[in-house]
Amino acid sequence: MEGFLTEPTVATLTTLRPDGSPHVAPVRFTWDPEAGLARVLTVATARKARNLTGTPTTGRAALCQVAGFRWITLEGPATISNDPGRIAEAARRYTDRYLSPPPAPPGRVVIEIAVDRFLHLNL
Repeated sequence: MEGFLTEPTVATLTTLRPDGSPHVAPVRFTWDPEAGLARVLTVATARKARNLTGTPTTGRAALCQVAGFRWITLEGPATISNDPGRIAEAARRYTDRYLSPPPAPPGRVVIEIAVDRFLHLNL
């Protein structure tokens, strides 16, 4: 499972809009097994980030990475941070996984998902 989560692939991030409907976006992410955190860099104005700043019912997220007949879903409560140290750690891990630095637009934040559920197949 850990090896699959280091492959440089794209995943989908699902969050809930204020009306409860799902918002699904393709993202790159990193997995930190020691902290139990999945991290996604984005900007504060992105729909995925705004979905996580609403009511407590919208504060969960799910990442799904698929490659052929292998897949994994990581789920858990998600928070948004604009802390420079947290963003730098996310950017460092992103660079390690994808072998290039992430974009650095103004207003960058990191979504941190405290993973409390794993679902997977063929890993």
